Amino acid sequence: MLEGWVFALAAFGAFLAGLSKGGFGGSLGFAGAAILAMVVEPGVALALMLPVLMAIDVAAVRAFWGKWHAPSAGAILTGALPGLGLGAVLFYVVSADGIRVLIGVLAVGFVAFRVALARGLIAPRPQGFDRRKGWIAGLGVGFTSFVAHAGGPPFAVFMLGQGGIGKTQYHATSVIVFWVVNALKAAIYSVMGLFTLSLLGWSAALIPFALLGAFAGVRAHQVIPERAFFAVAHVALVLTGLKLLWDGLT
Repeated sequence: MLEGWVFALAAFGAFLAGLSKGGFGGSLGFAGAAILAMVVEPGVALALMLPVLMAIDVAAVRAFWGKWHAPSAGAILTGALPGLGLGAVLFYVVSADGIRVLIGVLAVGFVAFRVALARGLIAPRPQGFDRRKGWIAGLGVGFTSFVAHAGGPPFAVFMLGQGGIGKTQYHATSVIVFWVVNALKAAIYSVMGLFTLSLLGWSAALIPFALLGAFAGVRAHQVIPERAFFAVAHVALVLTGLKLLWDGLT
């Protein structure tokens, strides 16, 4: 299924996912699926990258076990369940080009969100924990994660809108939420028939690239300015999103 430059793109996407989990590159791990969706069916791209993301999550869950903010994690996961269901329904009623358009919108929107957050245009005022807002954020997390592995922005908006959440607790909550969400997605993808033995074999072949990316992320976090990396990565992601929009609309 993946040969030559297509496998190279997949390996690059896996590397980005690892780089992000290694502490460098923010939430750019979902970029791999967006890149792949330009050359293969969106469902194949998403299913191919999911086991890679889950493999990286295993080590993170162990490292941050029990350090999350339990009320936030519970509220987000409660909302994520219908969000995942909505994403699954969308796959049945929208064409592959429609999914490409949606992934393209999320890719461009993700960059806009990161830029706005960095410049203080989005600065949620800490208001304490609100379970209903957690459910709403969870709905967004579940839906965007299902259709593009891009649940980071709604998660961030909710978590940053609370006071008293430290860096470790924030990251630990992210780890447990997306570990559970990815496990649920894997079950749904299986029922939908998105996984095949061949695809899972290719996913396994990509895991070493993700692990290499995680190692590189730890090192890069120490020696490379993230601002320079983000400038290049965001431009590339916007171009990818625009290409997906063009392909889906023409």
